[in-house]
Amino acid sequence: MPGPIPRHLLPDNAAISTDGRLSVGGVDVHELAQEFGTPLFVYDEEHLRARCREAVHVFGTGVAYATKAFLCIAMAKLAYEEGMHLDVATLGELHVAATAGVPASDCVLHGNNKSRAELEVAMEQGVGRIVVDSFDEIDRIEAIHAATGLIARVLLRITPGIEAYTHEFIATGQDDSKFGFTVSTGLVDQAVERSRGSAAIELLGLHAHIGSQVFRIDSMRESAAVLASFSQRFALPELSVGGGLGVAYVGEEEAPTISQWGRAVLDAANDAGISARVLAEPGRSIVATAGMTVYEVGTIKHLEDIRTYVSVDGGMSDNPRPVLYGSGYEAFVADRADSDRTQAVRVVGKHCESGDIIVREGFVPDDLAVGDLLVTPVTGAYGHSLASNYNKVPRPAVVFVRNGEARVVVRRETLDDLTRLDL
Repeated sequence: MPGPIPRHLLPDNAAISTDGRLSVGGVDVHELAQEFGTPLFVYDEEHLRARCREAVHVFGTGVAYATKAFLCIAMAKLAYEEGMHLDVATLGELHVAATAGVPASDCVLHGNNKSRAELEVAMEQGVGRIVVDSFDEIDRIEAIHAATGLIARVLLRITPGIEAYTHEFIATGQDDSKFGFTVSTGLVDQAVERSRGSAAIELLGLHAHIGSQVFRIDSMRESAAVLASFSQRFALPELSVGGGLGVAYVGEEEAPTISQWGRAVLDAANDAGISARVLAEPGRSIVATAGMTVYEVGTIKHLEDIRTYVSVDGGMSDNPRPVLYGSGYEAFVADRADSDRTQAVRVVGKHCESGDIIVREGFVPDDLAVGDLLVTPVTGAYGHSLASNYNKVPRPAVVFVRNGEARVVVRRETLDDLTRLDL
């Protein structure tokens, strides 16, 4: 949308000086780009910590950070320091958590197709919760138990048949889903019965996740009510409502806070008379607005009566969400952050794809020039996580800023890194 960049899209500790220069965590963004190069992921560390504390305050110590949104050793340490458990979906994510010093007992393992090898490691290390998705997975757990005597602590993932009102690729609560045991077909009842009768399983509760980037609290509340009714029926001690809370990416969007979401979910559980411990797994809402990506403008192409293309030194390799989901973003200039943005542009990347679009319909100041630093806010979730080496582009560095200091938590890849695995 035109006009100055909306402040609610910026990290908590972003500031714009009287001459229009952007700083985050007390550090000037131009100085960050000069020191660490571009493209660059910049995170407001205190913003991250504040959202973790908010989640723990609402849900208690059982709340887990969904690491798929953004994971590195520093982020795992930060979330754990602030009282969160970690939600992981692969052995790779579990390995990063372990490297960060997070005990397996404080991790929750997801995945709709966990291999026997993954389950063996999880059970050997004593992962706190394994979210079981299928009867095939129960078969594998029982085979491991028969061979080792190990027991899995389990939440059963159910598919409640709730419409999340989000993109079809990230909607997971509807009946037509690869995830979980479907409520409407009676599979949940069968899964509970089998798990309770299995010597390999300690059944702790139910889990549901209806999708990601969900703005409608009533969908979350409805899902929690469905879960609560099943939890009551089976007298299970734990109930996980997953995550998926949406965030605002463009100026006209507004999203509930973690506290508002948490209160709605907990109220639904209380209204259902639930006695189970309510768990949750926020991810995007912890990290998205804390992060921004800094690019350098390399080419500006004006096509009269068509559009203006602004090409930057990154693209779909550091933010594939616009390509995958048609996601919208805003853009602004780092040293004119409070300027009116009146020039309509399409911000594109450097890759060999016409679809390599970062901001499909954006606005920038009329005086945008080659060499300017262009910032896209709200890239803290699923930018670094989904980044690739397409066209053999090295992935950007990740910098945390706090109290006037910056620290690199993920170094920039080098050209040598691109061939490191080749034989």
